[in-house]
Amino acid sequence: MAAAVLKDKIPPHNEEAEQATLGALLLDEDAITVAIQYLRGNDFYSNANRRVYEAVLSLFNQGRKADIITVTAELRQAGELEASGGAAYVASLTNVVPSSANVDYYARIVKDCSVRRVLLRISAEVNTKSFDESQDSRIILEETQQRLFDLADNRQTATFKSAKEIIPQAIDTIQNLFNSKDAYTGIPAGLEKLDNMTSGFQNSELIIIGARPSMGKTALALTMAANMSIHNKKRPIPIAFFTLEMSDLALVQRLISSEARIESTKIRAGLLKPSDFDLIYKAADRIYNAPFFIVDMPNMKLLDLRAQARRLRAQQKVEIIFIDYLTLISSDNYQLPRHEQIAEISRSLKSLARELNIPIVALSQVRRDAEGKRPNLSDIRESGSIEQDADLVMFLNTAEGTEKKSMDEVPTDGILMELNIAKQRNGPTGPVKIVFIKKYTRFEPWARDT
Repeated sequence: MAAAVLKDKIPPHNEEAEQATLGALLLDEDAITVAIQYLRGNDFYSNANRRVYEAVLSLFNQGRKADIITVTAELRQAGELEASGGAAYVASLTNVVPSSANVDYYARIVKDCSVRRVLLRISAEVNTKSFDESQDSRIILEETQQRLFDLADNRQTATFKSAKEIIPQAIDTIQNLFNSKDAYTGIPAGLEKLDNMTSGFQNSELIIIGARPSMGKTALALTMAANMSIHNKKRPIPIAFFTLEMSDLALVQRLISSEARIESTKIRAGLLKPSDFDLIYKAADRIYNAPFFIVDMPNMKLLDLRAQARRLRAQQKVEIIFIDYLTLISSDNYQLPRHEQIAEISRSLKSLARELNIPIVALSQVRRDAEGKRPNLSDIRESGSIEQDADLVMFLNTAEGTEKKSMDEVPTDGILMELNIAKQRNGPTGPVKIVFIKKYTRFEPWARDT
């Protein structure tokens, strides 16, 4: 019983695996290229073993061969030879294993023990913080989630493949795309010319839609979200819509107006005819059955947004997130200047898109200087880092230079608008004309482009 209790107090480690890993590295200079995929110095439980491994890494970074003599010299020069067990201990490591053949196996054992120690450390910290009532529980939860995600990322090992290993997978992908007859590799926004230029919104991408106030940013995002979750002919796409500017009720009323094609002002004022309710009920039924999730939280903090996004991805399997809008997100670092806060938010959203492997579409305002002209990347408000982090940037503005005869193809009460793709990492840029039906707060493709 006493031995079992004592074992529970000792952090997980495997001294033999640590020594076997180091022995393999001293026997074979190429073994480090295998071990480095898994291990860093702090993955070793023994301080002596950690110092020896870091000496091997140092030699590797210098382009020098690691063996008993060079590692001993490196440790002596750093003043750490005695703390590493001395020259005799370094020499003895080569007697632990006959060859470097199993270095991959030994390194994975060392890494597994390291992960278990980190998990114990995280759980102990969570336990302590949970009893401290001065700690915000949301912050504890967010920090814990982030550390666990980081730990999972660190377990992903780098590797390489020959072209002949990748070719079959590439051919299978091309064959599947051909057989599916799907024109888009991403999630289509339901605006044909835009989808043709982007091939749909791609996983892991941060997409920015910028415009001046009252240009229809929210209406455009709602139109795209409805096209994906309600009207997608292939299958409904689960979407999440983070609304930081208007309430969830106001957002749904807009959506009903758009779907029922009843003027939003009439719905808000209650100026309806009995016949309108049939259209409203049918629209409401379509929305009700759609995988459309709304997060309503004014002054949302970045940590809350990340936590909600992860939960929606895990529990509801959402495949795309819309955020209305980016500059209303509150940074966790209030001391930073506002442009640095926005830069932090932008980087975090890009990181979140990659972590969840879904597109994130964030709306953003542009500078007042962009009034009356076609906005460009330098007009994005408050931070130039947004244009750097984004994979796709579009600006919404009133179309310029449109011939009068083309207006005949715009629906009554429609406004011809331009959605200008100013940046796209993996595709063309240029303008796309779309029509804004203001009274229904919805966008439609321009007739000439269909």
